[in-house]
Amino acid sequence: MTDQTPQASTEIPDHSDYWDAESAERYDEASAFMFEPDVLDPAVERLAELAGDGPVLELAIGTGRVAIPLAERGIEVAGIELSAPMVEVLHRKRLGLPVRIGDMATAEAPDDGPAIGAFSLVFVVWNSLGNLRTQDAQVACFANAARHLAPGGRFVVELWIPGIRRFPPGQDAVPFHVGEQHVGFDTYDMTTQQGTSHHYTRQPDGTVRYGSSNFRYAWPGELDLMARLAGLDLEGRWADWHRAPFTNDSESQVSVWRKPSGAR
Repeated sequence: MTDQTPQASTEIPDHSDYWDAESAERYDEASAFMFEPDVLDPAVERLAELAGDGPVLELAIGTGRVAIPLAERGIEVAGIELSAPMVEVLHRKRLGLPVRIGDMATAEAPDDGPAIGAFSLVFVVWNSLGNLRTQDAQVACFANAARHLAPGGRFVVELWIPGIRRFPPGQDAVPFHVGEQHVGFDTYDMTTQQGTSHHYTRQPDGTVRYGSSNFRYAWPGELDLMARLAGLDLEGRWADWHRAPFTNDSESQVSVWRKPSGAR
């Protein structure tokens, strides 16, 4: 059986938020809508298709929302995750899934998983690339993904399109979810491409909990340039996991870049 002791972490980088033990313990419940079959199943289906017969590496693997269903399909999965408490939650759900505790911009795949340069697929989903809050860190993440890929392997990023087109003059916030139990909105600084997601969640006792997370947004063209710097070629871009066409009105993207077959 794989040793479940998290591998040692370096210090927390200043370009990323950190999910502590309290946040990790309530993550799955607070993010229950992300686990709904109509949200999760298309992503798992498409990633499995892109992986083919090879192993996969998930960056920002979290509590295993996507990685565990892939592993249950018989796909060899490894991960990189900054938060040790998130990995502890994952390992309570799935023993034997190798994860490196570290920064997805620079950390290597875990020693008890496939070798660097052997992965058919590397992916980062649900806007997690934005957790890297500098352009340098995002560029480094693309380079890190590329060095883990086998020739012909793919790097997949799921990322939202910033909602700044909906700003009236003078406004710096836009809602992304309004429901009975949760209200969320993003604030943006368009001079720095920095943003903050604000969450107000109604608790069972009627009180409201506030939480926030910080991010850096990036446009599709900027991501394509990061991929080119890493030696990757754009293979396709869709609006969602169902492969809906990506248009001017799309609010999200699923982008696929490929490492040339002759690359080392």
